[in-house]
Amino acid sequence: MSQTTVPAARTALLLFDLQNDFIHPDGAYARGGQGDPDIAALPARLAPLAAAMRAAGGWVASTHFTLVPGKGGEPIISAHLKALRPFLRRGDFAPGSWGHQLVDELQPSDLLVEKVAYSAFYMTRFEWLLRKSGIERLVVGGITTNGGVASTVRDAHVRDIDVTVLSDGCATFGRAAHETAIAALRPVARVATIAEVLAELGAPA
Repeated sequence: MSQTTVPAARTALLLFDLQNDFIHPDGAYARGGQGDPDIAALPARLAPLAAAMRAAGGWVASTHFTLVPGKGGEPIISAHLKALRPFLRRGDFAPGSWGHQLVDELQPSDLLVEKVAYSAFYMTRFEWLLRKSGIERLVVGGITTNGGVASTVRDAHVRDIDVTVLSDGCATFGRAAHETAIAALRPVARVATIAEVLAELGAPA
């Protein structure tokens, strides 16, 4: 399917894990000293596209990495994630919390998907929401290019969902890793810039 044949009403801008706990200066990752300038720049880059998508009658969806509270309120954290991110603690990425929310610059989202792993399709209602909403195309921006973004794009591909990945609307920790991930996604998705998608929506770049 050619992406340009899918109307805005059946297209969703997927804002991937652009949550306060990941990218806000007061969030969990900033507290743990984890940051990247390209990641920090994403909300400002993507905000005009989110506005244009809404104006064109399209959808804005957001994924939200979630640490589900277990017994006593302690978050259920995979062992490998705890080893990589020892700073994570109770309340981080908790459902309904400030840190769990989409950053203010990109609010609101029409569809919100909580997820517990890389892919937005793994053990979630995401595909059900897309089918019920009549969404046939995803335009993906967010973090991380070589993690959740890549996993979700590949899962969308095998589900026959049309996907455009924003080369300048995604980021990860390190520019080289981002570029490698974008190159690896070209066989399963269209790669475009924010300006190109804005032009398709009839909005100024």
